[in-house]
Amino acid sequence: MLSRVADSLYWMSRYLERAENTVRQLDVTMGLMLDAGSGSAEFRWKRMVAALGKVDGLEWNGDVDSMAYRMLFDKYNRASVTYCVNAARENARQVREEISTEQWQRLNRLFHQIHSPHAQSQFSSNMNDALSSIVDGIHLFQGVGDSTMIHGQGWQFIRLGRYLERAYATATLLEVYQAELFHPQERETAGYQYLELVGLLRCCTAFEAYCQVYTADISSERILEFLLLNRDFPHAIRYCVEAIRNAIDSIQHTGGRRSPDTLRAGVGKLHAMLGYTTIGEIVAGDPAAFMHNIREQCLRIHELIYRYYVHYSIQSALAV
Repeated sequence: MLSRVADSLYWMSRYLERAENTVRQLDVTMGLMLDAGSGSAEFRWKRMVAALGKVDGLEWNGDVDSMAYRMLFDKYNRASVTYCVNAARENARQVREEISTEQWQRLNRLFHQIHSPHAQSQFSSNMNDALSSIVDGIHLFQGVGDSTMIHGQGWQFIRLGRYLERAYATATLLEVYQAELFHPQERETAGYQYLELVGLLRCCTAFEAYCQVYTADISSERILEFLLLNRDFPHAIRYCVEAIRNAIDSIQHTGGRRSPDTLRAGVGKLHAMLGYTTIGEIVAGDPAAFMHNIREQCLRIHELIYRYYVHYSIQSALAV
């Protein structure tokens, strides 16, 4: 596959995953702010911005509605939902021949939906419905892609972008929440703690799935175990890393260039770390450092993917 095509499909997927993550965190944070009895709106907003990567232009100014509006509709802010949808559509446009008509229609519909005056008026009147409609549009695009696109190299690059972005975002979220939720000496009242832990699960669409595994007995240690080490839940980091490894293997098996040892080793190292580490070992050590290590390894994997599949030289291509 041409490097240009791989690059566009990879980033199209990452931007849509990033947009969904932003919408979910905004939805949860705005909901938690309704509980004025515990925790401050400023603290929760700053925590959300940190979980999104400490982006510029979203500093606290005391006006929650205007900041939420900017996070959703500011097309110049790289963290905003509109910016991510615009970037995803532009990447899709550059490789229009590689995706199905149904995919293009769904993404185009999402693009026009978020740019319509109705979206802004809906946000003002019913923010929850506005956020849900964006997530629905992203899910429709992903579902249509899985059912209408040949599951060859292009589809694998879409999966690669989606799961690498998801693994990095979940690790960032857990690292940020770690300081406030996973240290017993810093915990607040039981009611506050419960709401915050449920909010964390909802950021990863994991509340119902968590309850199926652990019932409704919510604890920070079990949440950490579920979102880090569960092998069956699509937003758990271990599941994402397994999907990344499978995508890279499939790219090679469908006629792609042979994956370099450094890339296979990088993914394998992260996969083994999650597969052979227990939650007891993580909690007994430094959970925040563990999450930060995952983030650094995800960045390294991204650099290797780019170096090998996008920015590779003609000489290296001919040598394989």
